[in-house]
Amino acid sequence: MVFVVIDGLDASGKSTHALRLSRFLEKQGKTILLRFHPSGDNYFGVKTKQFLYLRGKGAHFASAFFYMLDVVHSILLYSWRRYDYIVFVRYLMGTAYLPSPLHRIAYYFFASTVPTSDFMFFLDVKSEEAHRRIQHAREKQEMFESLEELRRIRQKALALARLNKWIILDTNKPIAEVQAKIRELLP
Repeated sequence: MVFVVIDGLDASGKSTHALRLSRFLEKQGKTILLRFHPSGDNYFGVKTKQFLYLRGKGAHFASAFFYMLDVVHSILLYSWRRYDYIVFVRYLMGTAYLPSPLHRIAYYFFASTVPTSDFMFFLDVKSEEAHRRIQHAREKQEMFESLEELRRIRQKALALARLNKWIILDTNKPIAEVQAKIRELLP
Protein backbone atom coordinates (compact mmCIF):
# COMPACT_ATOMS: atom_id res chain seq x y z
CA MET A 1 0.00 0.00 0.00
CA VAL A 2 1.17 3.50 -0.84
CA PHE A 3 -0.09 6.26 1.44
CA VAL A 4 -0.36 9.62 -0.35
CA VAL A 5 -1.20 12.95 1.25
CA ILE A 6 -2.31 15.95 -0.78
CA ASP A 7 -2.46 19.08 1.34
CA GLY A 8 -2.28 22.84 0.91
CA LEU A 9 -4.16 26.10 1.22
CA ASP A 10 -7.78 26.45 0.24
CA ALA A 11 -8.00 26.65 -3.57
CA SER A 12 -4.50 25.23 -4.10
CA GLY A 13 -5.84 22.42 -6.28
CA LYS A 14 -6.02 19.59 -3.73
CA SER A 15 -9.31 18.12 -4.93
CA THR A 16 -8.45 18.59 -8.60
CA HIS A 17 -5.13 16.77 -8.26
CA ALA A 18 -6.49 14.04 -5.99
CA LEU A 19 -9.33 13.26 -8.39
CA ARG A 20 -7.03 13.27 -11.44
CA LEU A 21 -4.53 11.05 -9.65
CA SER A 22 -7.28 8.62 -8.62
CA ARG A 23 -8.63 8.33 -12.16
CA PHE A 24 -5.09 7.80 -13.48
CA LEU A 25 -4.31 5.07 -10.94
CA GLU A 26 -7.65 3.33 -11.52
CA LYS A 27 -6.90 3.21 -15.26
CA GLN A 28 -3.62 1.51 -14.29
CA GLY A 29 -5.68 -1.20 -12.55
CA LYS A 30 -4.86 0.01 -9.02
CA THR A 31 -7.29 0.01 -6.11
CA ILE A 32 -7.64 3.39 -4.43
CA LEU A 33 -9.24 4.85 -1.37
CA LEU A 34 -9.69 8.59 -1.79
CA ARG A 35 -10.60 10.41 1.42
CA PHE A 36 -11.36 14.13 1.66
CA HIS A 37 -11.26 16.12 4.90
CA PRO A 38 -13.39 17.48 6.30
CA SER A 39 -15.55 14.58 5.24
CA GLY A 40 -19.31 14.62 5.06
CA ASP A 41 -19.98 11.06 6.17
CA ASN A 42 -19.37 11.35 9.90
CA TYR A 43 -20.21 13.62 12.81
CA PHE A 44 -16.71 15.13 13.10
CA GLY A 45 -16.47 16.16 9.46
CA VAL A 46 -19.99 17.59 9.41
CA LYS A 47 -19.30 19.64 12.56
CA THR A 48 -16.03 20.90 11.05
CA LYS A 49 -17.86 22.19 7.98
CA GLN A 50 -20.50 23.90 10.12
CA PHE A 51 -17.91 25.75 12.22
CA LEU A 52 -15.91 26.84 9.15
CA TYR A 53 -18.70 29.25 8.19
CA LEU A 54 -18.91 30.87 11.61
CA ARG A 55 -16.69 33.59 13.05
CA GLY A 56 -14.85 34.06 16.31
CA LYS A 57 -12.27 32.24 18.40
CA GLY A 58 -14.72 29.62 19.60
CA ALA A 59 -15.63 28.64 16.04
CA HIS A 60 -11.95 28.74 15.09
CA PHE A 61 -10.96 26.26 17.79
CA ALA A 62 -14.06 24.10 17.27
CA SER A 63 -13.39 23.78 13.54
CA ALA A 64 -9.76 22.77 14.20
CA PHE A 65 -10.74 20.33 16.95
CA PHE A 66 -13.42 18.58 14.89
CA TYR A 67 -11.14 18.57 11.85
CA MET A 68 -8.44 16.69 13.77
CA LEU A 69 -11.03 14.20 15.04
CA ASP A 70 -12.26 13.72 11.46
CA VAL A 71 -8.73 12.87 10.27
CA VAL A 72 -8.16 10.48 13.19
CA HIS A 73 -11.53 8.88 12.42
CA SER A 74 -10.42 8.28 8.81
CA ILE A 75 -7.12 6.79 9.94
CA LEU A 76 -8.82 4.39 12.34
CA LEU A 77 -11.55 3.45 9.90
CA TYR A 78 -9.61 3.12 6.65
CA SER A 79 -5.86 2.81 7.12
CA TRP A 80 -5.95 -0.91 7.88
CA ARG A 81 -7.93 -1.83 4.75
CA ARG A 82 -6.10 -3.20 1.74
CA TYR A 83 -5.73 -0.86 -1.20
CA ASP A 84 -2.88 -0.23 -3.59
CA TYR A 85 -3.11 3.50 -2.79
CA ILE A 86 -4.74 5.45 0.02
CA VAL A 87 -5.00 9.16 -0.79
CA PHE A 88 -5.90 11.60 1.98
CA VAL A 89 -6.79 15.13 0.97
CA ARG A 90 -6.04 17.53 3.85
CA TYR A 91 -4.18 15.89 6.64
CA LEU A 92 -1.50 17.40 8.89
CA MET A 93 -1.52 20.94 7.53
CA GLY A 94 -4.89 21.58 9.12
CA THR A 95 -2.80 22.42 12.17
CA ALA A 96 -1.54 25.57 10.39
CA TYR A 97 -5.00 27.04 10.92
CA LEU A 98 -4.42 27.09 14.68
CA PRO A 99 -3.02 30.21 16.35
CA SER A 100 0.76 30.49 16.78
CA PRO A 101 2.61 28.81 18.44
CA LEU A 102 -0.08 26.19 19.04
CA HIS A 103 0.03 25.26 15.33
CA ARG A 104 3.63 23.97 15.67
CA ILE A 105 2.90 22.01 18.84
CA ALA A 106 -0.19 20.41 17.27
CA TYR A 107 1.66 19.66 14.03
CA TYR A 108 4.57 17.91 15.76
CA PHE A 109 2.24 16.03 18.08
CA PHE A 110 0.14 14.70 15.21
CA ALA A 111 3.09 14.11 12.89
CA SER A 112 4.63 11.88 15.58
CA THR A 113 1.42 9.93 16.25
CA VAL A 114 -0.33 9.46 12.89
CA PRO A 115 1.00 7.67 9.81
CA THR A 116 3.21 9.75 7.52
CA SER A 117 4.62 8.98 4.11
CA ASP A 118 7.38 9.75 1.66
CA PHE A 119 4.56 10.91 -0.63
CA MET A 120 3.18 13.93 1.20
CA PHE A 121 2.54 16.71 -1.29
CA PHE A 122 2.09 20.30 -0.17
CA LEU A 123 0.42 22.20 -2.99
CA ASP A 124 1.65 25.75 -2.73
CA VAL A 125 -0.27 28.56 -4.33
CA LYS A 126 0.25 32.28 -3.90
CA SER A 127 -2.26 33.71 -1.45
CA GLU A 128 -3.53 36.21 -4.02
CA GLU A 129 -4.16 33.44 -6.56
CA ALA A 130 -5.93 31.28 -3.97
CA HIS A 131 -8.12 34.24 -3.02
CA ARG A 132 -8.92 34.94 -6.68
CA ARG A 133 -9.93 31.28 -7.21
CA ILE A 134 -12.13 31.33 -4.11
CA GLN A 135 -13.84 34.56 -5.17
CA HIS A 136 -14.49 33.11 -8.62
CA ALA A 137 -15.74 29.67 -7.55
CA ARG A 138 -17.60 30.08 -4.25
CA GLU A 139 -20.71 31.90 -3.22
CA LYS A 140 -19.83 31.85 0.48
CA GLN A 141 -16.40 32.18 2.13
CA GLU A 142 -15.18 30.13 5.04
CA MET A 143 -13.60 31.93 7.99
CA PHE A 144 -10.06 31.26 6.72
CA GLU A 145 -10.57 32.37 3.12
CA SER A 146 -9.92 36.11 3.33
CA LEU A 147 -6.73 37.30 1.68
CA GLU A 148 -5.23 38.19 5.05
CA GLU A 149 -5.99 34.72 6.50
CA LEU A 150 -4.67 32.96 3.40
CA ARG A 151 -1.38 34.88 3.69
CA ARG A 152 -1.03 34.06 7.37
CA ILE A 153 -1.86 30.37 6.97
CA ARG A 154 0.34 29.94 3.88
CA GLN A 155 3.33 31.33 5.76
CA LYS A 156 2.82 28.92 8.69
CA ALA A 157 2.08 25.89 6.50
CA LEU A 158 5.08 26.50 4.24
CA ALA A 159 7.35 26.77 7.29
CA LEU A 160 6.08 23.40 8.54
CA ALA A 161 6.40 21.80 5.10
CA ARG A 162 9.98 23.02 4.67
CA LEU A 163 11.07 21.57 8.01
CA ASN A 164 9.69 18.14 7.28
CA LYS A 165 9.57 15.65 4.46
CA TRP A 166 6.89 17.32 2.37
CA ILE A 167 7.22 17.57 -1.39
CA ILE A 168 6.34 21.18 -2.16
CA LEU A 169 4.74 21.73 -5.57
CA ASP A 170 3.97 25.10 -7.13
CA THR A 171 0.31 24.99 -8.14
CA ASN A 172 0.47 28.41 -9.73
CA LYS A 173 1.76 26.33 -12.68
CA PRO A 174 -0.56 24.56 -15.16
CA ILE A 175 -2.55 21.61 -13.77
CA ALA A 176 -1.07 19.14 -16.27
CA GLU A 177 2.49 20.06 -15.27
CA VAL A 178 1.80 19.63 -11.53
CA GLN A 179 -0.09 16.38 -12.11
CA ALA A 180 2.78 14.98 -14.17
CA LYS A 181 5.19 15.74 -11.32
CA ILE A 182 2.96 13.97 -8.77
CA ARG A 183 2.70 10.87 -10.99
CA GLU A 184 6.44 10.91 -11.67
CA LEU A 185 7.25 10.84 -7.95
CA LEU A 186 4.89 7.98 -7.04
CA PRO A 187 5.88 4.31 -7.27
